[in-house]
Amino acid sequence: MKKVLQIAAREFVATVFTKAFVIGLLVFPAIVGVMSIVGPKLFGPDRSFAIAGQLAVVDPTGEVIPQLRSALTKGTPAADLADVIRIARGEAIGGNVLEALGVAPKLTLVERPATADVEHEKAWLRVADKDSPHLALAVIHANAVEPKAGETALGSYDLYVPPKQDARVEIGVQEAVREAIVGARFKARNLDRAQVNDLTSVPRVRSVTVSDTADRGTVGGFQFVLPLAFMFLLFMGVMGSGQGLLTTTIEEKSSRVIEVLLSAVSPMQLMAGKLLGHMAISLLGMSLYIAMGLAVLTSFSLFGLLNFALIPYLLVFFVLAFFTIGSLMMAIGSAVNDLREAQSLMLPMTLLLIVPWFLWMPISRDPDSTLSVVVSFLPPVNSFGMLLRLASAHPPPAWQVWLSVAIGVAGVVGAVWFASKVFRIGLLMFGKPPNFTTLVRWVRDA
Repeated sequence: MKKVLQIAAREFVATVFTKAFVIGLLVFPAIVGVMSIVGPKLFGPDRSFAIAGQLAVVDPTGEVIPQLRSALTKGTPAADLADVIRIARGEAIGGNVLEALGVAPKLTLVERPATADVEHEKAWLRVADKDSPHLALAVIHANAVEPKAGETALGSYDLYVPPKQDARVEIGVQEAVREAIVGARFKARNLDRAQVNDLTSVPRVRSVTVSDTADRGTVGGFQFVLPLAFMFLLFMGVMGSGQGLLTTTIEEKSSRVIEVLLSAVSPMQLMAGKLLGHMAISLLGMSLYIAMGLAVLTSFSLFGLLNFALIPYLLVFFVLAFFTIGSLMMAIGSAVNDLREAQSLMLPMTLLLIVPWFLWMPISRDPDSTLSVVVSFLPPVNSFGMLLRLASAHPPPAWQVWLSVAIGVAGVVGAVWFASKVFRIGLLMFGKPPNFTTLVRWVRDA
């Protein structure tokens, strides 16, 4: 046991006390911090962007153009359309669209005859005008305001735009024309739009979570993101050190350092020491990320929403997943001569570990479904599946959790047994890389 601990300490010190490890450990938090500062500036609304130019309209109904003209001539000749872009909620939802677009649009209405030839009018879009660009041609349907005789369906409009135009311009024009048509429909039926908005508008309220200790406002999306956060911690902890086990084993084998090590310790002692050392490295990284997550929850006053029983469960399932995946990674590393040869053997394992990411949504939404239960009892992905269920809004019963743990322990025993057989033979084997059939034969012969 002393030699195992010495190997574990060697692996831990050789990895942790390096610049590459420190940088790799801090790079993700740094990216998150930078994106939280830069992201709103990169992906937020461009306040300097403005929609300005001419909008041509062919209106056979004769009702839509007056609505547009009224909006455009209200206040100033170039009045913005924020007053007209409203829908039946009693609030300027269109204003949110305008906020995303930037400055409110400034449109100049170009009225075309109701009988105008559309094909001829399209040529207007190809005429360049730097002072007042030709933004769009809107052709209102004849039944856009009133249905045709004997029909109940209402029409819409056709929109023609020039090539290579900013999509935000098209969105602004569409909102303007759409709201003008809606306004014309209200007027044709002698309806007070503001009153209809008041009658049909029910604001969305924030729900209140009732707990045993106190009532608090529900935080939308928290229970949706929580399972993903815990699975991410588990995945990064397992795959990060798993890759480290693979690469160090290959490097030591290719440089013949492994032969020196085997002169002092047995293959099983070497394998156990490497597993313990890299598990300690993963626990160090996970502890840092957990501490950062708790600090973020505290800063947003969400600390009390976290069920702290999830952290011990995370550690339990991490140990199970790490010993399963890590031992198999070491077996692959011992069987090949370089990283290129390891890719073909790692592909099935990588694909298997991607499965929980595809199933995150259905498991989180319905943690008691047949799919969720099966995944939580199926090694080696049972650790991911059960952790997703535990972090969901409907945690599984305790007997299912401990049954999953028992299955995980059995999976660890099987994986370590298989890996130890391959590890013992593969460390000193050179030449043609083995396939899965060869690995099975090694296990049978060991």
